[in-house]
Amino acid sequence: MQTHLADFIKDSAAGQEADAILRKCTHCGFCLANCPTYRLLGDELDSPRGRIYQIKQVLEGEAPTESIQLHLDRCLTCRACETTCPSGVEYGRLADLGREIVEEQVPRRGLQRWVRTGLRTVLPRPRLFGTLLTMGRLTRPLVPGPLRKKIRPRRPAPAWPSASTHSRFVLMLEGCVQPALEPPINPQTARLMDDLGIAVKRTTEVSCCGAIDQHLGASEAAKARIRSNIDAWWPHIKAGAEAIVVNASGCGAQVKDYGHLLADDPDYAEKAARVTALAIDPIELLERHADQLAPADDAPRRVAFQTPCTLQHAQKLNGRVDALMARIGFDMTPVPDAHICCGSAGTYSVLQPEMAEQLRTQKLENLNTGEPQVIATANIGCLTHLDEASEIPVRHWLELIKVA
Repeated sequence: MQTHLADFIKDSAAGQEADAILRKCTHCGFCLANCPTYRLLGDELDSPRGRIYQIKQVLEGEAPTESIQLHLDRCLTCRACETTCPSGVEYGRLADLGREIVEEQVPRRGLQRWVRTGLRTVLPRPRLFGTLLTMGRLTRPLVPGPLRKKIRPRRPAPAWPSASTHSRFVLMLEGCVQPALEPPINPQTARLMDDLGIAVKRTTEVSCCGAIDQHLGASEAAKARIRSNIDAWWPHIKAGAEAIVVNASGCGAQVKDYGHLLADDPDYAEKAARVTALAIDPIELLERHADQLAPADDAPRRVAFQTPCTLQHAQKLNGRVDALMARIGFDMTPVPDAHICCGSAGTYSVLQPEMAEQLRTQKLENLNTGEPQVIATANIGCLTHLDEASEIPVRHWLELIKVA
């Protein structure tokens, strides 16, 4: 693809990266069949190829419009197009840049602006989100319908393991909404680590990974969060933390991108690269200890695993959780079209509810093909989105296993 970037962007680091990405695209169309929104709408402008062309127009100096903004908003950033692209186009990076530029030049109107501001204000703050969720549970009948469905009953959480003297220790990102939405996940992760002889050093001052700001076009706010997280982790990294375990695959994809996002920051580039190198999904640690693992005593054995897009397309870990669960004794049921997004995609299910629900319906039909007893997943967004409409329980896969 030939490019002629405008003066405002062409000499910047972002412009040079965008130019390199655009030049890789051959407009072959292989991405179309794997794009969830194109499959639903059949509109070229709602495909990776169409969005790349629209972003190219903006980068070449054409004034962005509300129409371009809409087509970028409809993108889930699932990155299935990257997995299928024969030319290695890094679409996700280009989409983030396009959103940022369009967001700066096309003002949001009315309710749309307030909703997006509200999401960026509330979700990254665990205490505020937890308080509002508690209030929502108490006043649930009064909450508007679309939000009412997202108010989950509180589940009891196991106790965190007591302070240990293990010589090995890891850090863990506890996340912003996960502790309130699904309290068992983090302590269960820590208990698994503890039973394997690995202590979890809690850093509660770290909450949001920055993905919410990043994907809503607020890259500078995202970078500020990233720097704050690095500052909180750094003393423990210097003290010998062997990894940063991120048990929500969406957050994991973001943390693994810290090195790229701060590559041009003279004060943080080296530290960010170190954090990226240390960040791991739990599967990357637990599969090394497969012989010590078994199904939890009360766990159903027949399981459908929903592989989040951020696990398979962003982190490139597709098939590894399934393989481990099968190895330790679970009966893993087939899931057709496992590469297609469930429709959660961070804040997407709030901002684009109609398409999110259509994708969820399709995903649940595929997940139920093999008549599982439970659906397992690896991301809090996918878990809560699917569980809203699922007739069988949806759980994080770490809740289903134990150290034998």
